[in-house]
Amino acid sequence: MVEHLKCPKCGYEFDIYKNPVPTADIIIEVEGTGGIVLIKRKNPPYGWAIPGGFVDYGESLEKAAVREAKEETGLDVTLVSQFHTYSDPSRDPRHHTITTVFMARAKGEPRGGDDAQQAKIFMRDNLPTPLAFDHAKILEDYFRFKDSETGKD
Repeated sequence: MVEHLKCPKCGYEFDIYKNPVPTADIIIEVEGTGGIVLIKRKNPPYGWAIPGGFVDYGESLEKAAVREAKEETGLDVTLVSQFHTYSDPSRDPRHHTITTVFMARAKGEPRGGDDAQQAKIFMRDNLPTPLAFDHAKILEDYFRFKDSETGKD
């Protein structure tokens, strides 16, 4: 989408491009628990969510995922793989974002930090509802993928 802005002095018309904002989310599997980490958001939109956030200028998606995991959960993660990218323009009520989701492993007890008021390990059968953004869909896809890996599908 291109919008235009006109210079009030000379009348020159500038193009203003509105581009989606890149984010990285991370599904953290905590070793020895069989669970994943979710964070309770400190800022709107409120609710429980997969850890993640905006990619900084000059930062790779992978580095953003590792950084956000550390900031929001206190955990040092090891990336396992890139899972999927989600781009529905309505996935974030604040603006159009595109997220790339990673799967990772970590050891330890998560603790909320930065934008996370709380971080907690959840099992598949006790996920909080509703989840923020499109994270219910992301986790549905993740658990379907995990089932297919173990032959449950």
